[in-house]
Amino acid sequence: MDSLSDIVWQPGAAELDGSRMAHYLRWLEQTRDLRFADYEAAWQWSCRDVGAFWSSIHEHFAVPGDGPVEPVLAQRTMPGARWFPGRRVNFVEQVMAHATDDRPALLARSETASGLGATRAVSWAELRADVASLAATLKALGVQRGDRVASLLPNRVETVVAFLACASLGVVWTSCSPDMGAGVVLDRLRQVEPVLLIASESYRWQGRLHDRSAVVSALLSALPSVRRVLHVAGPLVAESTAPPPAWRDRLAWADAVLDRDAPLDIERLPFEHPLWIVYSSGTTGLPKAMVHGHGGVLLTLLKSLALHHDLHAGERLLFLSSTGWIVWNVLIASLLVGAVPLLWDAHPGWPESDSLWRWMDEQQVTHFGCGAAFLVGAMKAGLRPQESVPLLALRQVVVTGSPLPAEAFRWLVRDVKPGVWVASVSGGTDIAGPFVGCCPLLPVRAGEIQCAELGVAAHAFDDGGRAVVGEVGELVIAEPMPSMPLYFWGDAQGQRYRDSYYEMFPGRWRHGDWIRFASPGGASVIYGRSDSTINRHGVRIGSAEIYNVVEACPEVADSLVIDLEYLGRPSMLLLFVVLRPGVLLDDPLRERLRRVIREQGSPRHVPDRIEAVAEVPRTLTGKKMEVPVRRLLLGAERGQVASADAMANPASLEFFVDLAAALAHAPGR
Repeated sequence: MDSLSDIVWQPGAAELDGSRMAHYLRWLEQTRDLRFADYEAAWQWSCRDVGAFWSSIHEHFAVPGDGPVEPVLAQRTMPGARWFPGRRVNFVEQVMAHATDDRPALLARSETASGLGATRAVSWAELRADVASLAATLKALGVQRGDRVASLLPNRVETVVAFLACASLGVVWTSCSPDMGAGVVLDRLRQVEPVLLIASESYRWQGRLHDRSAVVSALLSALPSVRRVLHVAGPLVAESTAPPPAWRDRLAWADAVLDRDAPLDIERLPFEHPLWIVYSSGTTGLPKAMVHGHGGVLLTLLKSLALHHDLHAGERLLFLSSTGWIVWNVLIASLLVGAVPLLWDAHPGWPESDSLWRWMDEQQVTHFGCGAAFLVGAMKAGLRPQESVPLLALRQVVVTGSPLPAEAFRWLVRDVKPGVWVASVSGGTDIAGPFVGCCPLLPVRAGEIQCAELGVAAHAFDDGGRAVVGEVGELVIAEPMPSMPLYFWGDAQGQRYRDSYYEMFPGRWRHGDWIRFASPGGASVIYGRSDSTINRHGVRIGSAEIYNVVEACPEVADSLVIDLEYLGRPSMLLLFVVLRPGVLLDDPLRERLRRVIREQGSPRHVPDRIEAVAEVPRTLTGKKMEVPVRRLLLGAERGQVASADAMANPASLEFFVDLAAALAHAPGR
């Protein structure tokens, strides 16, 4: 981790003197008399005096609001921290502070029947008018502060407008990607009981039209809380003579944004008023419905996007994401700093392998974000974007979702854009931002993440709860952060919240990643998940969501799913099935299982390999032993992962011991 020879990017004078991070540190010196020898010293202060740090972020960015700023942190505990209890703010007010002229606020492009459509530009004035008009309609429909509105929309302008309209009123936003199966969506939305559903009847992906009318009908039948459905016309209706879907209580989008003179009345809300509900799954039970507040998200993403990513007003950010991944929320949050989000509603390699790269070049994208799997796939496919598009404006590539191998860092600075800043970051849906990420003042070494972010007391903990440097340990956050979930929806006593993060190290947030730091707050490497959450190409779901689909198949008696995504390894998702007597696992059955996962679960979580096993390893209490099997397949010794005395069926591990040996000798493993 300390090799000087593998530096792939160095800050120049523009970063060391002219970056927003450099400006902030000078501002601290001028206004707080705080001087730091280097970034690590600034990080140490930001974690030691968390109240002063987050107060400085609030003041530095001149966050509009009312009420006293003090106390900043009324209760310095985890869980249970209380931030800015007297302050009232609104996420949308910070966004609309930039809505002063007809410059582009959004740029969007979608697939059409013949390829890619024309770029749609939405000015700040248009965005403000659309948000105001829809907000007025929501109020007329009786949607009130604290109500939940759910979206089943692709990455379109209307999705952004709907989110901002809801947030302006204090209505709580929640979103699922339209490619999710009805069962997966219902597992989320039943928990939060939305009063309004916003949906399209169809979308296009890689040249194919996907009709989702029946899925939306099924959702409406199963969600009695939904009083109206707001229909955003998809290609099935917009590009043909097909009639609108016969959904109950349907309102057309065009009718919801008719009033172009409606005033935008943004309601200032308590700092911790819910902004959105996002979902991340554990290994059993329903997905966790995590509630984030207006103020916490506002401060965290201002700090991260402006200071760490050096994103300026007018610059352009494109992040490859579905609307069900937290990075979509982060993409839209770039409006907080006056940047321009680019909404790519298409397959990145369709109709040509370089279609996305060409659009980025045409639109002068300055910051490009994606999951690591996309870049690794492009690298292995032999793509060399630099040979066909200069990407002159591009200065940062943001990578998240899973660890990026060192080879891909080198490919980016060689074949994508020489001199580009490779910003590997790792955070989570849980906090709506990064724990460890980038800094314009520090070098980038291949395979490494530059630093822990300011205000994030990130450490590697050993099994004894001690912070270690130079060793792999559990990623632990030792101090509260404003964007930690306020609570899980429906978790009245907070027990599931505590169990999810604080069971291993009471009073400290344990995230579930293996990490190694080179120095306190310094460069780090993520070594994959330490729990059994499936982090597939950056989209995280719980294993229970796969089991619910697979074990509903009549041929399957039991199953086990293992995600082997790990630093430097190709992504591999393995499904093991126990078949009912007389059933053979042949190719047609494998294909049926893949199809049912794709259609009823998630198309991003279709297994690479399906194998039949006699038994699923279980503990004495009957729990599937996902983490021990995963560790075994990643190379741990059998004696290190499970005790036979703690197992109901210890002989079941023999199959996985043999498989681990085979994987260890497989090419590329």
